[in-house]
Amino acid sequence: MRLKSTYYSISMAMVAVFLFVGCNEEKKDDTPWVSLFDGQTLNGWTQKGGVAKYMVRDETIVGTTVNNTPNSFMTSDKMYGDFILELEYKVDSSMNSGIQIRSNSFPHYRDGRVHGYQIEIDPSERAWSAGIYDEGRRGWLNPLDNNPEAQKAFKQNDWNHYRIEAIGDTLKTWINGVPAAHLIDDKTASGFIGLQVHGIGKDKTPGTEIIWRNINILTDNLSKYSKKSPLAPIVTKNNLTVSEKKDGFKMLWDGKTTDGWRGARLDEFPEKGWKIEDGVLTVLSSGGEESAAGGDIVTKNLYGNFELMVDFKLTEGANSGIKYYVDTDINKGPGSSIGLEYQILDDARHPDAKLGNHDGSRTVASLYDLIQADPSKPINPIGEWNTARIVAKDNHIEHWLNGAKVLEYERKSDAYRKLVAESKYKKWPNFGEVDKGHILLQDHGDDVSYKNIKIKTMD
Repeated sequence: MRLKSTYYSISMAMVAVFLFVGCNEEKKDDTPWVSLFDGQTLNGWTQKGGVAKYMVRDETIVGTTVNNTPNSFMTSDKMYGDFILELEYKVDSSMNSGIQIRSNSFPHYRDGRVHGYQIEIDPSERAWSAGIYDEGRRGWLNPLDNNPEAQKAFKQNDWNHYRIEAIGDTLKTWINGVPAAHLIDDKTASGFIGLQVHGIGKDKTPGTEIIWRNINILTDNLSKYSKKSPLAPIVTKNNLTVSEKKDGFKMLWDGKTTDGWRGARLDEFPEKGWKIEDGVLTVLSSGGEESAAGGDIVTKNLYGNFELMVDFKLTEGANSGIKYYVDTDINKGPGSSIGLEYQILDDARHPDAKLGNHDGSRTVASLYDLIQADPSKPINPIGEWNTARIVAKDNHIEHWLNGAKVLEYERKSDAYRKLVAESKYKKWPNFGEVDKGHILLQDHGDDVSYKNIKIKTMD
């Protein structure tokens, strides 16, 4: 009996060993990660923004706060589009920080300010760590106020692990293995990765640290290694962000119907010439003739002081426009309805770019036929989305393109009226001077698309 008992004990021990080895083999990570940090130097990284201190210590990157400086970012020299990123960090409980992905810094954008998606590091009671914030642009996109499990997953004064997937228009995050954010947004397709040290005021004590380690990325065969998230995605297309809601914006087009819009010379929306598909509003090509198919469309409401944001996409050689302070009772004849126009144009291929009463005043983002947009304006290639922004407050008007202000003027001023008197609009009395008018999207006979049409009124 003693031999049998001994044999039994040995057998059970061997089974336990096999199970232990088997479990270890199952958990082994065979992902072909590439390290972004060599553990010894900051080679391959460049600091942008503020002057917080970064150093290498014990195979980690250490960021330290400095008084009276903007947010600082240690950024990868290489740009990344689609990827899976994993890393660990430990943060002081008094700090706020984040991991930048698909981020950029351009001279035209707020004097080089770093902007783009940020995976939040938030040790405060709010506990939105691994939520998605849009640094330097739209603010919160995917907060964690409705994800208590992720909020509880953060470990105070200890190492935390992030997994970040950016594949196409879909961003997903995990904190310590718990699904945190799931966002569908196509604002930026590529950019650098950055490690943020948040700026602090003069009343805060400097020298607070955040530490990163094991920064690894995967860029190939992403479908093989991507994980499913059980979370319902937050979709930003034709929806307001958290920050936009707080700031008073409203959707001017719902992304699905023609509600709130009509033909400029019709009581209802045109039956032809415009298409709504997959959240995109497109004026169809009809050979480049102005208002010859469906015709212009206008908002049913009138607007005085406002801020308007519109994403637009051009096809090759296309022409269109966003008009404001439009009076549809003017010009009942052929052509477009009359109003001030933010020009939408393929400058390289459409002949209008070389026309106009003032040189360049018919190029993209210009005040059509009156004022040329800054020639150094940032315009994305044909087939990619651009963002137009028009700010109209107490007759001061600004045109913005992709985050850069490209022109401004004073409506109703002597200088403005002189420009009108020298333009094609001189035949229209008090052109562009109505106190309130429609917003218009122009049918110029070319294929041009619009989405994310938002407005904030300031009356």
